[in-house]
Amino acid sequence: MFRRTFWFSTGVAAGVWATTKVNRKLRQLTPESLAATAANKAIEAGHRIKDRAVGFALDVRDNMAQREEELGEALGINANPELPAPRRFAAIENRNNPKYVEGSTYQTYSYNRNEDH
Repeated sequence: MFRRTFWFSTGVAAGVWATTKVNRKLRQLTPESLAATAANKAIEAGHRIKDRAVGFALDVRDNMAQREEELGEALGINANPELPAPRRFAAIENRNNPKYVEGSTYQTYSYNRNEDH
């Protein structure tokens, strides 16, 4: 009697296990699941490509700067010329203009279109 119960229980357990495995595989093979899997793999591949491209761009930029420095030294060119300071004042200030604000570094203008007419 004990043998029959053992083998019956073993058969039930194997059947439950096999049914569970088959149902999982069937769910993985539905069109929605396949589309989601393909989309996830495409996103992962895109991230890998982006990371490699960014690394490549940084390497190119570093090597370009190094080569420019080498060429500058070889040609006797200053690699970092000083740029002129940015302008902070208007080229011509009209202090008699009613739109001029005393103490301002920039001229202020009224935005009323009809004011000058």
